[in-house]
Amino acid sequence: MRSTRIVEMLEVTEAAALAAGRWMGKGDKHAADDAAVQGMRKAFEEVDISGTVVIGEGERDEAPMLYIGEKVGRGGEEIDIAVDPLEGTNLTAAGQPNSLAVLAFGPKGTLLHAPDTYMNKVAVGPAAADVVHIDATPTENVRAVAKALDRDVEDLVVCILDRDRHKDLIAEVRAAGARIRLISDGDVFGAVATAIEGTGIHLYLGIGAAPEGVLACAAMKCIGGCFMGRFAWRSPEEKARAVDMGTCNIDGVLTMDCLVNTDETAFIATGVTDGEMLKGVRYFGQGARTHSVAMDSKTRTVRFIETVYRTGAEKFWVRMD
Repeated sequence: MRSTRIVEMLEVTEAAALAAGRWMGKGDKHAADDAAVQGMRKAFEEVDISGTVVIGEGERDEAPMLYIGEKVGRGGEEIDIAVDPLEGTNLTAAGQPNSLAVLAFGPKGTLLHAPDTYMNKVAVGPAAADVVHIDATPTENVRAVAKALDRDVEDLVVCILDRDRHKDLIAEVRAAGARIRLISDGDVFGAVATAIEGTGIHLYLGIGAAPEGVLACAAMKCIGGCFMGRFAWRSPEEKARAVDMGTCNIDGVLTMDCLVNTDETAFIATGVTDGEMLKGVRYFGQGARTHSVAMDSKTRTVRFIETVYRTGAEKFWVRMD
């Protein structure tokens, strides 16, 4: 039953990616995002769940589909769902790497309904999961990860969102001797990439959107890495709203169990544009090919899957070695 649910949810992210991929490089991020949202929402209608969107496109008055609190599925197991139908709208519009269709799910009441604010984040893969902390300095975290990975600091690559607010962070990481991979968007990718061999990213640091923190945390729970956060409030009103929502650890450390309070979560992502972790959607005369990753915390498995959709025929799977 668990494997069936993973496949069903995989088809949801594939639907979003297939729809958004048509807008790759066309310069219209709104059209790309709208296509992904509609593709994902329609795919949910075929899944036997009673799902509640706890992280989505915004509040109901801001988003016509996949809004926070929306019920999806055609009935069945009650689950929480966190979605980002198109992580990296700007990346898709510009034809740049690492845009993804992403979702995570877990039993009802287990995924944090994160407020729409910022979050200071640190993420690292399994080999260094016990040595980083959100309250440590960037220098301390860089040195600790380098030691845990048995490599020189100069061989470490730290992923950071390219934002003005990170000017001092970037300067300190460089002063510590590490190299930096700046990304313009897509910090779910940045965090998860630290736990995927071959991406060349070893540590993620910086401030990004809080809802995406829950998605990244779900992935790290599945793969055995570490994700830790702390809210970075932009206004007293944001904080007061989070209090009303019952958000955990308003001013404290956001542990993985606070963000994703279950050992039965799953994280699924399908590539929209090519990247270090996933290939983007490929269209051809008779259909299309997608490339996805499916992580399951219960079985501790990470699967990379290619799916070929053929026009007028059933899709079939291609095993990735």
